[in-house]
Formats: sequence, C-alpha cells, structure tokens
Amino acid sequence: MFTIGKLAAKAGVGVETLRFYQRKGLLDVPDAPGKVRHYDESHLRRVLFIKGAQAAGFSLKEIAQLLAMDASQDHHKARHLALQRLHAIEKQLSQLQIARTILEKLAQECELSQHKPCPIIDSFVDGPPLRI
Repeated sequence: MFTIGKLAAKAGVGVETLRFYQRKGLLDVPDAPGKVRHYDESHLRRVLFIKGAQAAGFSLKEIAQLLAMDASQDHHKARHLALQRLHAIEKQLSQLQIARTILEKLAQECELSQHKPCPIIDSFVDGPPLRI
C-alpha cells in the first residue's frame, strides 16, 4: 500500500500528475477510511501504463479508450487504435525527414554563401521551406 506521495515516487511522476489523472478519470480515487488514501499495485500498474502509452504518443483521450477496451477485453479495437497511432508516427517520421533534408540543404547553402541576408533567414522570409 502506498500513500499518494509514495505512489508518485514509485511511478516517477509528481503528485499533481496523479491528481490530474484522477480528474481525467484515468486513475480512480481510493476510499479513505481514515484521512489518508492508500493506493495499491493496481494503481501503480495503471500509472505506469499511462506513462508508457503517452511515450508511445497516445493522447489522454486515446489512453482512456485503451483502458476501456482493456476492461471489456476488446483487443481488436485496441489493436486498431495502436495501428492508427503507428500510422500517425510513420507520417510524422516522414515529415521530420523532409524537414531534416531541407534544413541540411539550407545550412550547407549558408556555409557556402558569403552574401547577406543569410540564405536560411531569406528562405523563411520568402516562404517557409518546411511546409510538409
């Protein structure tokens, strides 16, 4: 059993993060027979899941959906949501690669150019080259 402070420390988050998760309905608030609420391993597991899902890029809304899918054992929908997230990440990676290529080219032009204004500054003024 953990107090909220100990749960936060064990999960590597702040107490306010746990309270935020509670307000969002992602983490239940245990009954408090005394004045101190006690959390158990299931709460720790839930917080670790939330952190892991956030690291994978899921929004809090999607995390709530995943939790509901887990409770109903709807693994098909959970898999579908994960595949959607994967597709979004692949799109972001593609966009980042384009941005990287553009910035590499601009940096090279800047290095080779001795005129003013700087080609990097000039390119952003003329129209963002990073349109993806």
